[in-house]
Amino acid sequence: MIKKEIAMYSIKRLVLGSAVLGLLCMSLNVNARDVTSSDKRFLKNAAESGNYEVEGSQLALKKSKDADILKFAKMMTEDHTQAAAKVKDLAAKRNVELSKEPSLIQQAKLKYLETKEGTKFDKSYAAGVGVAAHEQTIKLFEDAAEDATDPEIKKFAADTLPVLKKHLEEAKRIDAKVNKDD
Repeated sequence: MIKKEIAMYSIKRLVLGSAVLGLLCMSLNVNARDVTSSDKRFLKNAAESGNYEVEGSQLALKKSKDADILKFAKMMTEDHTQAAAKVKDLAAKRNVELSKEPSLIQQAKLKYLETKEGTKFDKSYAAGVGVAAHEQTIKLFEDAAEDATDPEIKKFAADTLPVLKKHLEEAKRIDAKVNKDD
């Protein structure tokens, strides 16, 4: 009788231990998803691009007097801050470390932009942070929407594209207005 109880107790422990081990493996799999190098690169580049556009737009909010530039810069700051939160969440779930700053090239562009004043600032901001940055960002997001292997990253990229295209359209309109004399 005692041997039977010991055997039943051992079987219960074995089953319970297996269940715990299975749950642990499942949770590790969910929390530390395998992510391809191209998906990692997308998350990192998306974060840097967002940082660049937010920092450039914050600069515009301080330096510009043009109503269209100010309205656009406010929209950039709000929309790209929201997108940055989503990128950060996607990266955290995949243990991908993101930069909190623009790339070195983007930082240099911001330093250059800082030296501009008045209409020269507005022209540089509209062309650089508005048009050029959005053209590059749209390309980055189109590639991820098409080629990302992680379904959440792919969906995020595809869902963000319409907003980016709206930004580019508005940036082109502002650029044409402020650079009409050139």
